[in-house]
Amino acid sequence: MISTKQLVYFDAVARLKHFGRAAEDCAVSQPALSMQIQELERELGVPLIERGRSITLTAAGEDVARRAAGVLHELAAMRAAVAEQRAPLSGRLRLGVIPSIAPYLLPAVLPRLKAEYPKLELRIRETLTDYLLAQLEDGTLDVALLALPIAEAGIETLPLFDDAFLLASPADSPKPRGRRAKLDQLDAAPLLLLEEGHCLREQALSFCSLRDIENVDSFGASSLSTLVQMVAAGLGQTLLPEMSVGVEGTREGVRLMRFQAPEPSRQIGLAFRKTSPLRADFDALGAVISEARTAPAT
Repeated sequence: MISTKQLVYFDAVARLKHFGRAAEDCAVSQPALSMQIQELERELGVPLIERGRSITLTAAGEDVARRAAGVLHELAAMRAAVAEQRAPLSGRLRLGVIPSIAPYLLPAVLPRLKAEYPKLELRIRETLTDYLLAQLEDGTLDVALLALPIAEAGIETLPLFDDAFLLASPADSPKPRGRRAKLDQLDAAPLLLLEEGHCLREQALSFCSLRDIENVDSFGASSLSTLVQMVAAGLGQTLLPEMSVGVEGTREGVRLMRFQAPEPSRQIGLAFRKTSPLRADFDALGAVISEARTAPAT
């Protein structure tokens, strides 16, 4: 069987027309180089070199030399391509993001990714957590940006940062005492939450576990923007993730307040298959996301 070593040694002789210089170029002894070329000739069944005072390639040798150069060029290109793929965030990456993160964090993250990793081919899928996890498991996605914790067999997570909840109330509602909201203020008006299936709803319900479930109104809302519009219209109050404040918290008719310590929050992170070979990519992606995170609202 023809080996890459034989092709490398023969290519050197064909280029340099000298066994000694070819051996030096390949960093091997001349006898070792000559032996490999003889093995190549035996494998092919034809002489490739006329050995005399000078080196001359036979007709078959000329043909093999051209083909060997082509093969070695392709091998070098293959190694370069693989090395490029090994570099973090180069090549295709399929990212899933939940709706309560995508419109607020991606506008800051995507330009950074483009600037720092220009060879990244990013494909984004925005949908609910359950769908993202299913697509992670079946290989449709490589990684998902969502709220933690995730308790799925075969899924590993990388925590990035905490995203605090703020209380969003109608601006004309009675102003509470103090600068920070208290848990019992959530009893003053209906609590507006996203429809079932959104993890943000479950997190809010968990935080409000002492409250009467009858005071919770989902109203079929599928976006934070809709909830904020409902709050501005005086239909109730809601919990707004801090990362969304720069977009959703600027609406007229809405008053935002932080909660007293310990502030309710959700943990944001990445989820991916434990068997994925792309951990270096996920670490690099996590670093960019953390750096691009919107400054906390005050």
